[in-house]
Amino acid sequence: MNVERLPAERHGHRYARMQPEHDPDTEGDAASSSSSAARRPEVLAASASFRLSEATRVFEELPRATIFSVSRPDAGDITPMLLSYTIEINYKQFRWRLFKKASQVLYLHFALKRREFLEEFHEKQEQVKEWLQNLGIGDNMPVVHDDDEADDVNVPSQPDENSIRNRNVPSIAVLPVIRPALGRQHSISDRAKVAMQEYLNHFFGNLDIVNSREVQILSTFSLQIFGGIMFVIFAEYGPKLKEDYVSVGHLPKIQKGRKEKCCSCGLFNCCKSSWQKVWVVLKPGFLALLKDPFDPKLLDVIIFDALPHMDINGEGQISLAKEIKERNPLHFGFQVSSGGRTIKLRTRSSSKVKDWVTAINAARQPPEGWCYPHRFGSFAPPRGLLEDGSMAQWFIDGQAGFEAIASSIEHAKSEIFITGWWLCPELYLRRPFEHHGSSRLDALLEARAKQGVQIYILMYKEVALALKINSLYSKNRLLNIHENVKVLRYPDHFSSGVYLWSHHEKIVIVDNQVCYIGGLDLCFGRYDSPDHKVNDAPPVIWPGKDYYNPRESEPNSWEDTTKDELDRTKYPRMPWHDVHCALYGPPCRDVARHFVQRWNYAKRNKAPNEQAIPLLMPHHHMVIPHYKGRSKETNGEAEGKQNDDDNVEVKKKASLASCASYQDVPLLLPQELEPQALPDGDLAVTGFDIDQADNVNKTGFKQPLLNRKAKVDASRQDLPMRGFVDNLSSVESASIRRFDSAKEDRHHMDKKWWERQERGDQVASVLDIGQVGPRATCRCQVIRSVGQWSAGTTQIEGSIHNAYFSLIEKAEHFVYIENQFFISGLSGDDTIKNRVLEALYRRIIRAEREKKRFKAIIVIPLLPGFQGGIDDGGAASVRAIMHWQYRTICRGPNSILQNLYDVIGLKAHDYISFHGLRAHGRLSDGGPLVTSQIYVHSKLMIVDDRIVVIGSANINDRSLLGSRDSEIAVVIEDKEVVNSKMDGRHWEAGKFSLSLRLSLWAEHLGLHRGEVSHIMDPMDDSTFKNIWMATAKTNTMIYQDVFSCVPNDLIHSRTQFRQSIAYWKEKIGHTTIDLGVAQEKLETYQDGDLKGTDPMDRLQLVRGHLVSFPLDFMCQEDLRPYFSESEYYTSPQVFH
Repeated sequence: MNVERLPAERHGHRYARMQPEHDPDTEGDAASSSSSAARRPEVLAASASFRLSEATRVFEELPRATIFSVSRPDAGDITPMLLSYTIEINYKQFRWRLFKKASQVLYLHFALKRREFLEEFHEKQEQVKEWLQNLGIGDNMPVVHDDDEADDVNVPSQPDENSIRNRNVPSIAVLPVIRPALGRQHSISDRAKVAMQEYLNHFFGNLDIVNSREVQILSTFSLQIFGGIMFVIFAEYGPKLKEDYVSVGHLPKIQKGRKEKCCSCGLFNCCKSSWQKVWVVLKPGFLALLKDPFDPKLLDVIIFDALPHMDINGEGQISLAKEIKERNPLHFGFQVSSGGRTIKLRTRSSSKVKDWVTAINAARQPPEGWCYPHRFGSFAPPRGLLEDGSMAQWFIDGQAGFEAIASSIEHAKSEIFITGWWLCPELYLRRPFEHHGSSRLDALLEARAKQGVQIYILMYKEVALALKINSLYSKNRLLNIHENVKVLRYPDHFSSGVYLWSHHEKIVIVDNQVCYIGGLDLCFGRYDSPDHKVNDAPPVIWPGKDYYNPRESEPNSWEDTTKDELDRTKYPRMPWHDVHCALYGPPCRDVARHFVQRWNYAKRNKAPNEQAIPLLMPHHHMVIPHYKGRSKETNGEAEGKQNDDDNVEVKKKASLASCASYQDVPLLLPQELEPQALPDGDLAVTGFDIDQADNVNKTGFKQPLLNRKAKVDASRQDLPMRGFVDNLSSVESASIRRFDSAKEDRHHMDKKWWERQERGDQVASVLDIGQVGPRATCRCQVIRSVGQWSAGTTQIEGSIHNAYFSLIEKAEHFVYIENQFFISGLSGDDTIKNRVLEALYRRIIRAEREKKRFKAIIVIPLLPGFQGGIDDGGAASVRAIMHWQYRTICRGPNSILQNLYDVIGLKAHDYISFHGLRAHGRLSDGGPLVTSQIYVHSKLMIVDDRIVVIGSANINDRSLLGSRDSEIAVVIEDKEVVNSKMDGRHWEAGKFSLSLRLSLWAEHLGLHRGEVSHIMDPMDDSTFKNIWMATAKTNTMIYQDVFSCVPNDLIHSRTQFRQSIAYWKEKIGHTTIDLGVAQEKLETYQDGDLKGTDPMDRLQLVRGHLVSFPLDFMCQEDLRPYFSESEYYTSPQVFH
């Protein structure tokens, strides 16, 4: 079997792809012998050799072994066999130590001699058999086999004549190790050390011997094969803390390749027990169970997650592992608990139990370990505090996001992870679809699967009565693509008892090198461009059911995807606005760990015995902590290009860099990293940093506010994992005041499609707006919402919620939010639990008290994106969501505007504003002129042009509490400085954050590149009032004049709505569900005469898509479901 050696990857791990067995040099001469061996399979078993095949050899060069120390159990004990040796082994850049007794080395010697004898015996036996066969006798002569011989490695059918002699270890070499030493007592250890060193030199000087199973097991150096890729396990999955054979009783019976003995006696009838021996490998992030060190199959894996700090008695920390007392005195057991699971294991002695328990519990000790919540209570630490390759890139709307995802899939080499709320195999990722047939999702996956790429797809299994996304159809289509495509749907509602909540993440991970998260599902209706067209007749961009408007109609069947659901001549599609991002480096692998954790949990619950669905292990479970590496200050030269605006310049500032490149840091314990050396002034706490949890409430709210109803200040009590929201005791929670703009070599990256665009990889200026952002070095922290039902975690994680709360409270100047929903509560609200609204309220009141300017700008959909007119009998869900949003915004004692009016009056609108998006166009040549809301589906927050949160989480309890929908997001903090302005003053903005906001605002406001400089300062009146607010008001008035579309501030009741619908249907003859069709001629009065004008004349004055959110729409109605509607009997939690 040949091995293709691939270049070393950027982070130091090595790949060697397994190739089919072909030897061109011996195909002719060895054809007869190989065919003969194929006819006689006993030959391979009989000729098992020291030497592993080339594909399974672990050591490519000779390692070095040194006796580090010698110890004995008793100072007066001079028996050499009781001595213990600490052996240090060095191989390439890796180093590890073994603690072995002399008896184990002696056993190794006997095993090597036994293997030598058996190999020589089998070799001679084959020669005799071949000689007898040449004489025409002995055709059926049996071949002697040894039950304990390894038969799971391929060996050459014709061993080298000198192989036995070359691999001989003389018995005389071991005699000094075992014979009694003569001389003074203090010299015994020295003599034993010299004797053992000389003996080790015999076989550590021979590649064949060091690659034998016996030596590799002794040296705890194991090889694993996953998905056709051969990995040295510690290099790919992090350092091995401990490994050995143990017994487990929870696994199905392991199928053996040959008959094996369970034990040497039958006194306790153990052979009929469910307990069986497996090889266990402990990593800092997980515990893996394998059949043996050389078997590729993963039997089970326990991924460590955050544990509670106190046990049920309040005494000490809960342990990952603890010793258990067996009823049988000859059994020695311990148990490991994590992620809601507990497994029991047994070893051969109580000392081994203690060793395992100590090692496993030690894995949770480092503050960077997975058992400790990090900033915001997240499972993942902040990345990019030092140079580690953490990078991010944003994409606006589906056209850019899908193109990037398609390009990454096309370049996949090993594996692809996909999960989403909805997935359509027939989705085209590039348009026009007729010219990009190969970009259809199922075609892309099939092409990679045929190249050996392993594809894992985790789908949300919906409640069919409530949703029409037909995941069963999608699963069957995907499973028919190729055997390398593995699909799981979860949860099973009946068995899990989960009916109300969903898996809402949108994740694509390619080769653990790049991942995509955000608001885009790989499904119909999501593809869109900044133009946000409402029409496509005849179909060029959106084929069949991809011409999508859920307000008008949801398809009842997805099986005939090419058939239109809507009449394109009568109904517009609903344009879709979204934001997605790509993550590179360590944050990508953090997202991959989240996927693996969810996949394994779904596998155990949904398909525990399905062999085609494997368990997964997280790659690079933990990168060397960035905040532990030695740092030094490096000066970078300022660079940038002259721009028309002198205030815009990308600068290279001083950066924090490790003393060695990241790939030079070995991922092997016991590598001790020196404490971080911080130059004076390099690290400082800024206004963005996180304070102690106890200090978060200290924002001037010690007394109830005047005119505000007294409320229990319980926001922190409402926050899950509130103790981890703000924690300065952890080093990683400290932000770096100056931004780090040092770029590192990216030669390892494949050239992505956006690098081939006119803009290139780097933008010369943030004014160079577009759909694709620059790939910027950033500090990134992955955050999520998960719980026991969704990911099997020990406790609920609501780090997205915590991040929103903290970042809003710490904002200096503004927050800009785009979200599909806006449902939140103030402190004391017993119905709505998330406190995003409370954070906004506090920040605004603080700004008022300090007499400082602050703005919260919020963009949400004008109407919920569900089927049914506002007054339709089947639209109770639409009205219910409207109720909860208006309850949050402006109606009732729990709304933010009402509470702000009580304190600061109408000045509230100077601090917070709400907006939506709208588009228009003709359905066809000569067709009706129509409008539709642009459905805001992005889940985005920009803080002070320096920090961005992008993910899948909506602002509601479903997404933020952690116990309901599962979500993923990332906090991105800029390191590259861009000179900008804020509130009329110079401001050091972030390249990623500012470029994203400018591109979004340019799209919403209809600005060209030359006009973007006018919106650099979001706080200045010339920007906010004269451009942003003025554009929103003007566009709203024009749409109202031309279409009288809903929602609008003129319709306050369902009665008025019915009258308006009846009037326009009679006048126009046909309209959409939201009054989206214009008259052929607008009736206007000119000089006292009624005249008709072309509505397009008015619509030409519309700039961009921004409109005002109608705060008075249906203000006289109670929009909650009536008792006669089925939604009345549904839990209100479904809607908020």
